[in-house]
Amino acid sequence: MFRAAIPLERPVDPAPVGRQDPAPRLDPKSGGRDPFFDNAKYLAVVLVAMGHTWEPLTHGGRVAMALYMTVYTFHIPAFVLISGYFSRGFDLSPAKLKRLITSVAVPYVVFEVLFAYFQRWVHDTPNEPISLTSPYYLDWFLAALFIWRLTTPLWKLVRWPVPLALVIAVLAAASPDVGNDFAMRRVLQFLPFFVLGLHLKPAHFDLLRQRAIRVAAAPVMLAAVVFAYWAAPRMNSAWFRQNNAVQDLGMPAWVSPVMELALFGCAVVLTVCFLALVPPRQTWFTKLGAGTLYGYLLHGFAIKMARWSGWYDTLPWVRTPVGEVLVTLLAVTLITLLCTRPVRQGFRYVMEPKMSWAFQGDAAASARRRAGTDDAVSARSPSGRTRKPDVELADQQAGQPVR
Repeated sequence: MFRAAIPLERPVDPAPVGRQDPAPRLDPKSGGRDPFFDNAKYLAVVLVAMGHTWEPLTHGGRVAMALYMTVYTFHIPAFVLISGYFSRGFDLSPAKLKRLITSVAVPYVVFEVLFAYFQRWVHDTPNEPISLTSPYYLDWFLAALFIWRLTTPLWKLVRWPVPLALVIAVLAAASPDVGNDFAMRRVLQFLPFFVLGLHLKPAHFDLLRQRAIRVAAAPVMLAAVVFAYWAAPRMNSAWFRQNNAVQDLGMPAWVSPVMELALFGCAVVLTVCFLALVPPRQTWFTKLGAGTLYGYLLHGFAIKMARWSGWYDTLPWVRTPVGEVLVTLLAVTLITLLCTRPVRQGFRYVMEPKMSWAFQGDAAASARRRAGTDDAVSARSPSGRTRKPDVELADQQAGQPVR
């Protein structure tokens, strides 16, 4: 199964003096967060859950396969692109590295252990190994995000970053010798989307608000579904998971540039359509965008339990049209509940620990604390409004499943 999902960095650093980007669409009611990206993250993680739910239904179900292929064409590329966009301000400073460790590396280790023990319990295999170098199920995204972010300074330095990233992706797809440690094949094959996101600006997202793009988005999406319906019996859906060499899919090496460039182009077009359809203002689900990493990681336990328990095979109604709709609604409900504030509060110390004990203190911060001003300064925005000292703003600006 495709192991999806995304963390976000601290507020993106300002553009260099002389070429300031347009200000993002910030909502004062949301503590300075851009509701557009929170909406996009929530809708994307809903698609992740739906895709995971549909996968067992694709065997023999052409409609389910068409929807599955369409969603898998763009939902992870969209996550990765947004992650790259919100990683623009990342550098190798101590503060950014601390954030990377606590919001990406630590959850990766925690969920590697949790998934291993979960598998031991379900399968009654007490000797199931725990491997931190072979990401289990959904954890691949955290491993990839950690590596992508560490390479951010390099992609800011080179002259043609996106073409170079595409060359790397093509070579990775053409080489059966690329190992799977830390999901390296997916790291390399999804890399172009991260690099593309790194070089986008707010003005590019403002273009999505143009009427012509928004009007065209839905018909293009529908056309993609129709094409996927035609392609379903003719194409291996493994192409969209980006975790195989072309030789593993029965193709010669020269097919790699053709397929990688075609998939990249399709993914970019459908990502643009998806983002064009995302509401730019506050909605009932906007606040859920702050909890997409929680929903992304936690829903994996329910998906695996349903698969391992034989639920799809022992309940015949699941494979009927009505059953497929009900299963989809169940997935949407589950992922929505897992993105809510109570869940975030309950799991925050596991998934977003502060870990101040593990890092050397900031001398300036220590001085402010001694002066009794640190809390007052950090809790207020430039407008004087009190801000919540949590990681919700940070997650939006780091690109997390996306969270």
